[in-house]
Amino acid sequence: MKLKTQTIDGKTYAEVNEHGLPIYVHDDGKEVAHDAAQTVATISRLNGEAKTNRERYEKAESALKTFEGIEDPAAAKKALETLKNFDDKKLVDAGEVEKVKAEAIKATEDKYAPIVQERDAFQTQLHNELIGGGFARSKYIQDNIAVPVDMIQATFGKNFQIEDGKVVAVGADGQKIYSRTRPGEVADFDEALESLVGGYQHKDSILKGSQAGGAGFQGGGGQGGAKTMSRQQFDALDPTGRAQFAREGGQIQ
Repeated sequence: MKLKTQTIDGKTYAEVNEHGLPIYVHDDGKEVAHDAAQTVATISRLNGEAKTNRERYEKAESALKTFEGIEDPAAAKKALETLKNFDDKKLVDAGEVEKVKAEAIKATEDKYAPIVQERDAFQTQLHNELIGGGFARSKYIQDNIAVPVDMIQATFGKNFQIEDGKVVAVGADGQKIYSRTRPGEVADFDEALESLVGGYQHKDSILKGSQAGGAGFQGGGGQGGAKTMSRQQFDALDPTGRAQFAREGGQIQ
């Protein structure tokens, strides 16, 4: 392809068409006008497309490097699906682990439940022996109290507790009762009980020698014999009535 020219006044000029575009003659003799501006724009566009394609190619090539050595893409895809299913199974297994842990804890608790029950029973027995026995053996109660021992225990038993295997008494304020004769040491059973009785609002009705009158009661038995009543009747009496019943030698059936 060559530029079509013409000579005017001895000078050679490029021949142009009606739009001022130079005309080129192809090897086959066909004449074509050449638009240089359009050609430049086309080249720029193609260069841009080539750059985009090159970058896309480089990105794809970089991504494919991850799969170097994989000759069977289908097998690789299947392996990925298997791995995904495995991961999902692990999530399920995680839930199963929590279930197994809970069952293991329950099994352990069930296994040692009898031991715990035995311990609690022993503690109850120890409590009853140390505290209940303290009331039963109390010389202070024998010498000074006019009502049955179980009544005194029902009234003041809550004030006694066990610490380090020893009986300790607390007052109405929840503080330990300390000995007056042994400063700095907690009071023993009888001294603590005497302190509790001394602060009891109905103490005159439970102490021997009290002159307070109380509610009456109906008893059984013949003349001159000890009066008797049922436990229910005794519990229905007020403290003064119970004390009077005890002073008069009454017996609970």
